[in-house]
Amino acid sequence: MFPSNGLLTAAHDDRLRWALVSLFCLLLNISAFISPPCLAQTVPPQEQQRPRRALPPAEQIDPDDVLRIDTDLVTVDVTVTDGAGLPVKDLRLEDFKLYEDNVERPIAFYNVEKRSGQQRPVAIVFALDVSGSMTVEELERLQSAMNIFSKKLAVDRSSLFAVMTFGMNVKALQSLTSNQQKLERAFARLPSEPSGLSTHTYDAVDDAIRLLVRQAPRTRERRLMKRAVVVVTDGFPVGDTVSARTVIERANAADVSVYTVTLPSFSRMLVSTERQPLPTPLDVSGLAEKTGGTSVYATERDFGPLFRALAEEVTSSYILAFYPPEEKRRDGRLHTIRIEAPRGLTIRQSRPGYKSSDK
Repeated sequence: MFPSNGLLTAAHDDRLRWALVSLFCLLLNISAFISPPCLAQTVPPQEQQRPRRALPPAEQIDPDDVLRIDTDLVTVDVTVTDGAGLPVKDLRLEDFKLYEDNVERPIAFYNVEKRSGQQRPVAIVFALDVSGSMTVEELERLQSAMNIFSKKLAVDRSSLFAVMTFGMNVKALQSLTSNQQKLERAFARLPSEPSGLSTHTYDAVDDAIRLLVRQAPRTRERRLMKRAVVVVTDGFPVGDTVSARTVIERANAADVSVYTVTLPSFSRMLVSTERQPLPTPLDVSGLAEKTGGTSVYATERDFGPLFRALAEEVTSSYILAFYPPEEKRRDGRLHTIRIEAPRGLTIRQSRPGYKSSDK
């Protein structure tokens, strides 16, 4: 007897199912054979939610890559000087150590001022004291010195400058520009600017930081921009509405360094053999040192050499950066940053720490 048509159909279906199962197993074996081993590993849930780009060693990172690295990267500007106070420009990556909360971290990004003939772009706001304590002669000599300063920086780099004055009020004479003629016209207006009985130094620096944040992007021409405020004053703030501490915090958050120039008629001299200038209230506040800048005293009638040296100081910096550990990136806390260089050298950094996001 022969099986019925129903039995033939059932047998055919069984053979078809076995064939499909065999084919599926064969495909699985082939896939496992040709797939890289890493694909078979389990990816942690946090990595699935937050994909991260693998970075090459710091010394191999192109400075332009910083534009494509996510915002978890923490940057800090570092200026290094020798025993004579002169900038040191020839340090290498291995000369630096970076500590977060006193724990050494690998440096993920390193850049020097000059690379392959390209100079780091700068954006600088001049904040100039025009209160009654400033003489017309000082203001006129100041014009010449600042012209020298701005032209020196503009020779071989992309440069932007703005001019603010302060006394009883803070006033913007010129927004950020690369036009030297506009800058010179703004300087020429200084002797005719109204003064006042107050000297709102911290208010002026605060406004300058805001201007830099609004008008000077953190990067320009695919390079990190150096942002700074140069304050020229008698060193005695009066009547400010913003505290020095608040201004320092805002400068740190914006990666802005503050440099102060104390004019000669108000750099009070101590009665001593060394005749060192007496620290002013502005010096005591730590505004320059705590933002990676420096304080200088104009003790000569010619401000030119002083501002040429200041231009060298402003543009002699290293950029270091690191990735905080995952658990510190969203804890909303303030974390310290400390940079070390070879012994005998002095380091100034643009910020003493960073505050992580709480989101």
